[in-house]
Amino acid sequence: MGKNIQVEIRAEEESAQEFVKAWRRAEAGKPAKAPVERLYFQDLGTLLQVLTPRRLELLKALHEAGTESVRSLARRLQRDYKNVYNDAQALERVGLIVRGGQWGRSWGPMGTFLIF
Repeated sequence: MGKNIQVEIRAEEESAQEFVKAWRRAEAGKPAKAPVERLYFQDLGTLLQVLTPRRLELLKALHEAGTESVRSLARRLQRDYKNVYNDAQALERVGLIVRGGQWGRSWGPMGTFLIF
């Protein structure tokens, strides 16, 4: 869990320009900048659709406890198991948490995330 993940709202054109700049930098033989983990959303609506208040609560719980099972999280957060599981899957799809433990039944945070 030692990395930072920047969560930003950025249009496709801006993301593409960032890639082009990095490519040109490499072509010119300049050293690469230090890699930064980023998660871009096209607009605020999309960000809020993925990072709902309940999912943010789930992320906070995982950061406090580390790796934890869905059943344990559901109990601790006083939420339905299926809803916690669905939220965990959504957060895994965007790369904010990862499965671990025996048989992949536990979830843990990928890092600290910063929203810009």
